[in-house]
Amino acid sequence: MMRIAIRSGLLALTAAFVVSAHAQEAPDALVKRVSQDVLQTTKGDPKIQAGDQARIREVMESKLAPNFDFERMTALAMGRNWRDATPEQQKRLTVEFKTLLVRTYSGALTQYRDQTIDYKPLRADPNAADVLVRTEVIRQGQPPVQIDYGMEKKDNAWKAYDVVVGGVSLVTNYRDEFNEQVRAGGIDGLIKTLAAKNGGGAK
Repeated sequence: MMRIAIRSGLLALTAAFVVSAHAQEAPDALVKRVSQDVLQTTKGDPKIQAGDQARIREVMESKLAPNFDFERMTALAMGRNWRDATPEQQKRLTVEFKTLLVRTYSGALTQYRDQTIDYKPLRADPNAADVLVRTEVIRQGQPPVQIDYGMEKKDNAWKAYDVVVGGVSLVTNYRDEFNEQVRAGGIDGLIKTLAAKNGGGAK
């Protein structure tokens, strides 16, 4: 159930955070504007609807990935172990975690059919640089899914660093798994495990 919920969250997340030059736009307004555009594009792309993984990854890499702070996401997933990693290990972990997220959840882009998104009012100081954008995905015949997005403003641009689905953080959901792997094989062991899952090999 948790994996299904997270995939639903990634569907909405994929729709929400595409490349935008409107850095001064309020984060909730940004989410609403671009999500409607991308959801319509997704519905109209026959390759995506047919499950073309190459096309899906292309869309995610070009439109989604540039708008995430993957280093912060990886640090959150690693918890205390992040501070013990060398700069080179942190770099490799970030690359592998990004690849894992893209590969694991690229299928979410094919699952959009008739869902709608309810955008909640933003409760944040106008000058805040770290906000939570709250939404709810409405699905026919199913309970709504609450999805909250952690967003941070850096260098005059908003980037997402987490998505919380039904109260569970996508990023920190990996923490227990990563902690176990670090205990078993150290940080290099975790890097090798992630690389293997991603279809590559860590040297």
